[in-house]
Amino acid sequence: MSITSGLTVADAVVASRDQVSADVAGEAVILGMRDGVYYGVDRVAARIWTLVQRPVVIHEVVQAICDEYDVEPAECAADVLAFVELLLAKGLVVRAPAAPAS
Repeated sequence: MSITSGLTVADAVVASRDQVSADVAGEAVILGMRDGVYYGVDRVAARIWTLVQRPVVIHEVVQAICDEYDVEPAECAADVLAFVELLLAKGLVVRAPAAPAS
């Protein structure tokens, strides 16, 4: 399946209001209210999910994952973008205005 959202690491996203989620032993379970489907994600994806609970630029997510896990930045960026594009396609995240720099 090819997702063509056009997202880049410079884009900002935030969790949609059309979902509910819970942490289950370090992993996340997400219910998409739009499609009524439960999604379970592993520990790394759950960390990404935690990071998108507020508006965040994707490159900040990539940086956090690189800092916390042993992964090459280019591979991390590709994997994070693919996961966020999937979340976007399922209506679990939406594009957001860039968060102000803190």
